Amino acid sequence: MAALLPAGYQRIQAAGVDGVAREALVRPLMTLLARGTLVDYARRRPDRRELVGRGAVYAVRIDDTPVVVRHARHGGLFAPLTRDLFVGSTRAPYELAVSTRLRDDGVATPEIMAYVVYRVGPALRRADVVTREVPDAADLLTVLGPASASTDRGAVWEAVRVLIADLSRAGAVHADLNVKNVLIAPATGPQPVAYALDVDRVGWRRPGDPAVARANWARLNRSARKRGVL
Repeated sequence: MAALLPAGYQRIQAAGVDGVAREALVRPLMTLLARGTLVDYARRRPDRRELVGRGAVYAVRIDDTPVVVRHARHGGLFAPLTRDLFVGSTRAPYELAVSTRLRDDGVATPEIMAYVVYRVGPALRRADVVTREVPDAADLLTVLGPASASTDRGAVWEAVRVLIADLSRAGAVHADLNVKNVLIAPATGPQPVAYALDVDRVGWRRPGDPAVARANWARLNRSARKRGVL
């Protein structure tokens, strides 16, 4: 974890643990880590809200900050074998770097508040990632699903169009853009806002390259057709 940290973040370390956190969360996180992992803390909270994700995902509060705690897991064909074990520093440092770059470029994605990497052995690691919760938001599948007859679908798809246009402007190709990792927040202005999730799957091309938008739309449309929201 020798990479330069974004402004406003600080390294945290304890026995068997390395991480990075927003400066305001360093002290409360260190207190929690003295008792166990962050996902264990979130799982034990009586006021937790369980969210649907690749693995354990909980909405809780840390030091009165509403956050989402996600235990990192592999996806894809070999996920049943690799599960939550990573070699090296996991993908969490890359996720923070990508999230920071996207936000600096004006792309909507939830702010990463912290990540913690746990040493399992000489090379294996597990990780928890903490993001700031987007209030009252739901994934695109939920927003456009069968129980959402009153949803203004045109406004939702316009928010998605803005998100994909912003990703294209930044040159960000999301390798797993699907209806479960686009988050729709209620409108506070003219229309809802769409946020990109799972940004550790983002790669980079030339900013503004039309091929970026085509690739992102192709992945999202394929997922939307498969899930019956198109």
